[in-house]
Amino acid sequence: MITPVILCGGSGTRLWPLSREFYPKQLLALTAEQTLLQQTATRLASHEGINPPLVICNEEHRFLVAEQLRQAQVNPAAIILEPVGRNTAPAVALAALHAKKSDTEALLLILPADHLIQDVDHFIQAIESGTPLAKQGKLVTFGIMPEGPETGYGYIEKGEAMTDADGCFAIKQFVEKPDFDTAVHYVDSGNFFWNSGMFLLQASSFLTELNEHNQTMATACQQAYDASQPDLDFLRLERELFAACPSDSIDYAVMEKTTQGVVIPVDPGWNDIGSWAALWEVGEQDDDGNVVRGDVLSHDSHNSYLHSSHRLIAAVGVDDLVVVETADAVLVSPKDRVQEVKKIVTMLRHDERSEANLHRQVFRPWGSYEGIMNGDRFQVKIITVTPGATLSLQMHHHRAEHWIVVSGTARITKGEEVFNLSENESTYIPLGTTHRLENPGVIPLELIEVQSGSYLGEDDIVRFEDQYGRVNEQE
Repeated sequence: MITPVILCGGSGTRLWPLSREFYPKQLLALTAEQTLLQQTATRLASHEGINPPLVICNEEHRFLVAEQLRQAQVNPAAIILEPVGRNTAPAVALAALHAKKSDTEALLLILPADHLIQDVDHFIQAIESGTPLAKQGKLVTFGIMPEGPETGYGYIEKGEAMTDADGCFAIKQFVEKPDFDTAVHYVDSGNFFWNSGMFLLQASSFLTELNEHNQTMATACQQAYDASQPDLDFLRLERELFAACPSDSIDYAVMEKTTQGVVIPVDPGWNDIGSWAALWEVGEQDDDGNVVRGDVLSHDSHNSYLHSSHRLIAAVGVDDLVVVETADAVLVSPKDRVQEVKKIVTMLRHDERSEANLHRQVFRPWGSYEGIMNGDRFQVKIITVTPGATLSLQMHHHRAEHWIVVSGTARITKGEEVFNLSENESTYIPLGTTHRLENPGVIPLELIEVQSGSYLGEDDIVRFEDQYGRVNEQE
């Protein structure tokens, strides 16, 4: 049996403004009705010999990941939470440690959560070809047959053909993202493949290689895993121990150093959805070559990606552009320069602007809130609470709150009082008052929250009880 390991820790900065730190691209429905994570989790679920997946994700995303898996009817073997990002090698090590506990010969299929594979049957055939090699201790990766001289991908150069496995090759070298002329040489030679970041390997073999080539990392992962604790439906690593782990990719930490690397060339309709241009390539293009999402009108415009989330986009006479509109930001870029979008994210972070991290609508395990107006000493939000959900019992030191129910039923705890509010009813929560909001109904609860006070940050919260285990966390 093969256990998929879904690496779900990326931030997807090149797909800003849709992808943001606390709601990254793998959690977005960019190519279909399902999100990229959901597509990855369900891609192999119906095939024989596939176990439920192990998921490695940032602890900030844990409730979003768990909810999306639930919606996709995927019951993961475990969701392991990284308290800090440490790249792909430690993530794979954690999955290997977890899988090896129950099966010393466990086979792991390493899958980034944000890739698109259109020909699943072809990919399954490649997995079947690599399985005997992985059982022998080989570290198998899948090299994508290049469609052209792409400068946005790393490459793998094949070595000698494997004598005991048709279509499989030893790995001669991994190379970094090349310039255009070098990429042309790679493609023309026929010896290079795009580095997909997907692997098939035995958990024990990977841990052996990691211990040999990066013992510091291997030890740190072992210590952090040994000290991990269950937390609701998650496995939470010990923060300080994992933070001490070196940060490195599986390529640098192991694959470039091992003698056990094998590459299988594949052409499964793969795309890493690494930029807006990539989304244009895989999207459904109209007669003018435009990919249109949302409320868009275009006239005499060609070969552009036009994405509206809230407002009308009207495009006249534009060619080869990317225009992406969200509630709080608009991106406009030539299609051939979208790799530079991450520089905008760097600028936003330098200026400590919230647009780098959050959308106006912020998701929580109980529902979501969306800021709609801000002032010096007030702000207004729309609060949506899912049926049966309950916010924490809490209080604020610096702000008071006024709640007006728009739809649904709210059960309010205010000090010693507990009462229900219906549509068009309201209540006032004075500063320093212990309070809780619940949705006892069967439809979503929507209310308007007006906050007023000297400080309105989300860290002004003291939790006394929380069914989601966040007593010591910010809201």
